[in-house]
Amino acid sequence: MRQVVSWAASACVGFVRACVVVAVSMLVPAVWAAAVALGIWWGAGNPWSWVAPVVLAGVGTLALSRPVCRMFRLLVAKWTATVIPAGYRQADPVVRMSTGYWWNGFSYERTRRDALMDQRRRIWWSDPANWRDLRFTGIAPLTAGVIAAIPPAGVAVAVIGSGQPPLSARLVGVLGLVVAIAVAPYAWRSVEPVAARFLRASPAMVLADRVDELTAQRADTTVAQAAEIRRIERDLHDGAQARLVALGLSLATAEKLMETDPDQAKALMREARAGATSSLTELRELVKGINPPVLNDRGLVDAVRALALDSPLEAAVSADVQPRLDPPIESAAYFGIAELLTNAVKHAHAARARISVARDGADLVVDVEDDGRGGASVRPGGGLEGLRRRLAAFDGTLEITSPAGGPTRVRIVVPCESL
Repeated sequence: MRQVVSWAASACVGFVRACVVVAVSMLVPAVWAAAVALGIWWGAGNPWSWVAPVVLAGVGTLALSRPVCRMFRLLVAKWTATVIPAGYRQADPVVRMSTGYWWNGFSYERTRRDALMDQRRRIWWSDPANWRDLRFTGIAPLTAGVIAAIPPAGVAVAVIGSGQPPLSARLVGVLGLVVAIAVAPYAWRSVEPVAARFLRASPAMVLADRVDELTAQRADTTVAQAAEIRRIERDLHDGAQARLVALGLSLATAEKLMETDPDQAKALMREARAGATSSLTELRELVKGINPPVLNDRGLVDAVRALALDSPLEAAVSADVQPRLDPPIESAAYFGIAELLTNAVKHAHAARARISVARDGADLVVDVEDDGRGGASVRPGGGLEGLRRRLAAFDGTLEITSPAGGPTRVRIVVPCESL
């Protein structure tokens, strides 16, 4: 009995989904049919009977191609959890030049409105994704649309056959109902492979997007390197360098006072020794900020455990990464964990944290969870946005789940190859 109920529920859900697929896939053919019907209604003698249907079919197809493809992506993502990226080209910001003209990435225009209109037109015609969508609107009705039409067509045959007096018509109606019920749970499933095959970005589009992404990452890396160099210069100038200059002056003064005032010279020597110790400590902290010695000597696992011990949080570490990873990967993961722990203390006011570092095939997976107040998100110019950009240089990803009230869970996934 339970299996019968389950089958009936599956058939009902499948029938509804099949009807939705048919309705969406047949939107553009419906426009074509309406255009043909309009031409027939006007008659062959009317010159508009040839021009108007073509214009209507063309404009309707162009206007519906992108919405239809978006609906297919939405249905596939909702029903099968398969996300198909749109891959449309994004417009660059329109910038006003010192001459008063507006630059839209293609040409100069007198007004911002003209620049936006020209940019939109050029991107539309040059975007391969639009021609991909037009192709899909012609393929979908003949593939997923035809298969999904079997259950509603079977129900239609059953309704028509049951109203006819001949026994053969009723038998055909019963057969149509059986086919509709048997096929309903599966007919809509063809939408996923068809959409995945014909709506995914082409290799050329993927390559172009990858080039743009790498260009942005190179710019981010250059900016980050320049900022890090400035930080090191500032720390050296304001800290160790100033102490070393003071140390040199103390030693020079002590040398002059050695014969005339030995006690004062000894006091200056003691101050110089204390200054040298402080300078050495600052230099060690500076080097540690560049790359911790424990990370270089003992690897990511021990470095994360040492980081957890130094953290004010009660941090539990579960780590098992063997063998050693490439140094850039280990450094990116280490500083990512360090930033997440800092955010947990500073912003989330957490008391406990859990860190997990493990290999998953060819990926390094880092999970950091804290019991803070939650609400963390990636904001433009924020620390998490910077972390995501740094991970993107290694094709890494950053996933955040942080509802209000906590807990906050962050997953870092970085493709890697062991040494």
